[in-house]
Amino acid sequence: MTLSSPRAARLAHGARKAGTLSPREQGVLWDMEEHFWTSGADYARATTAANAVMIFPYPRGILQGDQIWNHLPERTGWRSVALAERRVTRWRDIALLSYRVSAEKADMPIFKAVCASTYLHDEDGWLRISHEQTTET
Repeated sequence: MTLSSPRAARLAHGARKAGTLSPREQGVLWDMEEHFWTSGADYARATTAANAVMIFPYPRGILQGDQIWNHLPERTGWRSVALAERRVTRWRDIALLSYRVSAEKADMPIFKAVCASTYLHDEDGWLRISHEQTTET
């Protein structure tokens, strides 16, 4: 196949073919994301790829693989979370969720951040491959 212009070549690239998920698939991913916050480290680990990358606010920084699980118990188990301004984008077997979170935990100030999680769909279902939090000031 011959493309007639650089613009046509760019449009043909797979990453430019963004789409969306069905309402059911979106519900599955948003449920997973909310449980990531509220259900504890065991649930988070079971729904996250082995070599995932997570970026947390200072001082934690960039964590990958087993580093995540040495840190995550401190950050899970929020008693309530509200995910607002939800957005979903899909590229083939990858879905990106972005949102604002307001999370509460006993004896802690309310945590507010903008977040993004990336999921990969494989034969067994969806797995988180990355997560990022940027605190709101």
